[in-house]
Amino acid sequence: MFDAFVRKIKLIVTDENLRGRIFFLLAAFVIFRLLATIPIPGVDLNALQQFFQSNQYLNFLNIFSGGGLANLSIVMLGVGPYITASIIMQLMSIMSPKIKALYTEEGEAGRQKFTQYARMLTVPLAFVQAFGFLMLLARQGIVSNMEMLPFLVNVTVVAAGSIFLMWIGELISEFGIGNGVSLIIFAGIVAGLPTTASQLLFNFDPAQIPTYLGFLVLALLITASVVVISEAERPVPVTYAKQVRGGKSYGGVSTYLPLRVNQAGVIPIIFALSILLFPQMIFQYMATSSNVSLATFAQDAIVFISDPWFSGVLYFVLVFLFTYFYTAVTFDPQSIATNLQKSGAFIPGVRPGSATTEYLGNIITRITFVGAVFLGLIAVLPNIIQGVTGIGAFAIGGTALLIAVSVVLDLVRKIDAQASVREY
Repeated sequence: MFDAFVRKIKLIVTDENLRGRIFFLLAAFVIFRLLATIPIPGVDLNALQQFFQSNQYLNFLNIFSGGGLANLSIVMLGVGPYITASIIMQLMSIMSPKIKALYTEEGEAGRQKFTQYARMLTVPLAFVQAFGFLMLLARQGIVSNMEMLPFLVNVTVVAAGSIFLMWIGELISEFGIGNGVSLIIFAGIVAGLPTTASQLLFNFDPAQIPTYLGFLVLALLITASVVVISEAERPVPVTYAKQVRGGKSYGGVSTYLPLRVNQAGVIPIIFALSILLFPQMIFQYMATSSNVSLATFAQDAIVFISDPWFSGVLYFVLVFLFTYFYTAVTFDPQSIATNLQKSGAFIPGVRPGSATTEYLGNIITRITFVGAVFLGLIAVLPNIIQGVTGIGAFAIGGTALLIAVSVVLDLVRKIDAQASVREY
C-alpha cells in the first residue's frame, strides 16, 4: 500500500498535465487571497470588529465569503450568490420537468446549459445581495460615504468581485482539480485558521483546558467519522449476460455498482447554512428601520431564530432534507437501470427495467437516510457544544471543519482518479 502511495506521488510530480492542474489550482488560490485583502473604501474597522463580535451569523457568512467579509474586501460576498443561484436552479428542476430533463437526460451538453443558467442568475443576485448588505453596513455606521455615486460604485465592485470569484471557481473545475466553488470556500477556511488560533490563545483561560482538550478529541472523532461515512459504499452486484458473436463468447462477468452512503457530500451543509443565513440578514436590515414597529418585530425575530434549540433543530432538518434533495437530483435510478439494460447487464434476482429502477430507488433511499441523519447530527453537534460551553468559536469551527474535511476528501479522490488514469 505504501509503495502504491509513493508511486502515485511520483506520478503526480513527474506528469506534466497533472502537475500543471495542481499549479493552476494554487495560482487561483493566490489570486483569490490577494483580492480578499483589498477592502472597499470608507470602512470603519473598529465598528466592523464590534459588529462581528455581536453577530455570530456574520462569522458563518464569512465562511462562505472565503474570509473576504472579515475586512469588507471587494470579494466580501464570496461565492454566496452563485450558491444561491444553484439552489434556485435545483429547486426549479423539481418543479419543471423540462429543466430536470436538461440536467439528467441530455448528458454533458445539458448539464453545461444548466450550469450556464445558474451563472446568468448569479449576476442579478450578486447585485441584489451587494446592495442589501452594503445598505445594512451603512446603517450600522460601518461603511461611510452614502452619497449616490460612491455607493453605487461600491455595489458594482462588490458584485463584480463575486462574479469574478464564480469565474475563478469555474476555471478551477475545468483546468484545475476538484470543485472550484467548494475549494474557494476551503481556501478561505484555511486562511482564517491563524486568526482563529490567535483569538483562542489571546482569550485562553487555564480553567477551560479540559474543554479545549475535549473539543480537540471531538474534532478528531468528527474528522474520522466524516471520512468513514464519505467513503462508505453499498455494493450492488451486477452480472453481464453471456453473448456469442462470431464464434467468440463475451460477457458473463460479475461486478458491482458502488452506491455511496452520502451521495451529496458537503453540499447539504452549504445549502442549509445559506438558507439559515438569508432570513437573518433580512431581519438585521429591518432592525435598523426608522419604523419602530418594523424594527421591534425584526429584533424579536432575530432573538427567536438565534435561539440555539430552534436554530439547531432547523439546521438538522434542512441538512437532512437537502441530503435527500441533492441525491434525488444527481442520482437517477431509472437512467442507471436503462443503461444496465442497454449494456446487457442485470442485477441477480431482479428483472431488468422498472423492477431494477424500483430496486435501486429503495436501496438509495435507505442508505441516504443513514447518510442524512449522520450529516445532520454532525452538523448540529458543534452548536450543541457551543450551548454547553458558551464558546461561540466551537460552532463556527465545527462547521468549518466539516466543510474542510469533505472538500479535502473530494480533492484527494479527484487527484487519485487523475493519477490512476495516467498510470494505466
